[in-house]
Amino acid sequence: MPANRSPELPPWHPEALARRRPYLAARSRVLNAVRRVFEELAFVEVDTPALQVSPGMEPHLQAFATELQGPHPDDRRPLYLHTSPEFAMKKLLVAGVPRLWQLAHVYRNGERSGTHAPEFSMLEWYRAGDGYRTLIEDCQLLLQAGAEAGGRRSFTFRGMTCDPFGTWRVLTVPDAFQEYAGIDLMATYDGSHDPDPAALAAEAARIGIAPHHGDRWEDIVFRIMFDRIEPHLGGGVPCVLSDYPLCMAALSRPKPEDPRLAERFELYACGLELANAFGELTDPAVQRARFEADMDLKERLYGERFPVDEDFLAALEHGMPQSSGIAMGFDRLAMLCSGAESIEQVLWLPVAGV
Repeated sequence: MPANRSPELPPWHPEALARRRPYLAARSRVLNAVRRVFEELAFVEVDTPALQVSPGMEPHLQAFATELQGPHPDDRRPLYLHTSPEFAMKKLLVAGVPRLWQLAHVYRNGERSGTHAPEFSMLEWYRAGDGYRTLIEDCQLLLQAGAEAGGRRSFTFRGMTCDPFGTWRVLTVPDAFQEYAGIDLMATYDGSHDPDPAALAAEAARIGIAPHHGDRWEDIVFRIMFDRIEPHLGGGVPCVLSDYPLCMAALSRPKPEDPRLAERFELYACGLELANAFGELTDPAVQRARFEADMDLKERLYGERFPVDEDFLAALEHGMPQSSGIAMGFDRLAMLCSGAESIEQVLWLPVAGV
């Protein structure tokens, strides 16, 4: 049974709702504060469809599949509920909207925990013409405005405290591996899409993290991060973990200073990942190659692949401006700003039956 779900009362019961009402009231205040921040920054709020040809191309995410039926019985098309509004919002960048944001319901199958829900709210925004580190300033404004709306000077979660009004820490992934795990990460990485895992596996074993049969380099990175690095991030002040190896670049572009690294950062507070940001990749040929490589991996690991959104690649061909973009888990932000211990405390109702 998920944390904070009453064993005797369904979530629609008046008493069950009454327990969540203080957190839900804070959630509403935080959302109002978010809207004010984006209004002051001259962003346009958009609303894009949840039904998409491709739900997203992250190899490890599971999507919800459905079918679009036309006016005739044989007029049917497979579609998916999106895991992020990213592709649609980037099409609007191409269309000429230079600053846009959205609070979207997104859907990820197989996810359920105190910080995960199969349907949740994602806060996503894009800036044409601005570098990805500009998004750190946006995050500072949002977390500080959210904290004030929630009546808090600091966040507390699972025994950690974080002051969003303090001086934020910016830490690179290689530096984090050196500081918290004693590993020279870049000495094990050749800059390729699928690097040899042997050297990193040996380093992981040296610090007591046993490699698994069939581990890829990226799998070992995730295991070390989960065990040795993430628990420390965002303690005291929020932490921006930046400059990921290029094979973990997703839809981000390489750093000009070191093409082995990507223009990507993740934001942590109290050990909780809040956001994932990119300097956006705009080359359609490179993007197609990454999609194909990611789907080849997905097929090897899970026996399925998602279709490529050809309309999105056509938009890139037309010309997407140099941009930065970020996705933030709004429910998690609401948790920190309200003092909730579980995501279900900041949901008006969870997905029925789970």
